[in-house]
Amino acid sequence: MCAAPPQTPTLPAHVDITKETVIYGVVSKDSTPVPAAYVRLLDASGEFTAEVVTSATGDYRFFARPGEWTLSVLHNSGSARQPVVASEPGLVEVPITLTSA
Repeated sequence: MCAAPPQTPTLPAHVDITKETVIYGVVSKDSTPVPAAYVRLLDASGEFTAEVVTSATGDYRFFARPGEWTLSVLHNSGSARQPVVASEPGLVEVPITLTSA
């Protein structure tokens, strides 16, 4: 059996994932990456912290602190909300699937 190795984001050389938390993933719908989706990072109380737009390949990335977060995604083809627990520094992969608008 053959399997692809785990995929990780390409990070700037100065990023030390033993000290930083990186929440990342791909936004998709019907197994297809969704470009130009707005991904918001909300803190544990639901307050807005940051926002990015997904790349042409549906990728997004946030540098955050360990803790409880929520990702909220908006796009003209759908939306999603995804809770995230980043218990310690490192990579936290969170794929997000949009549901119909």
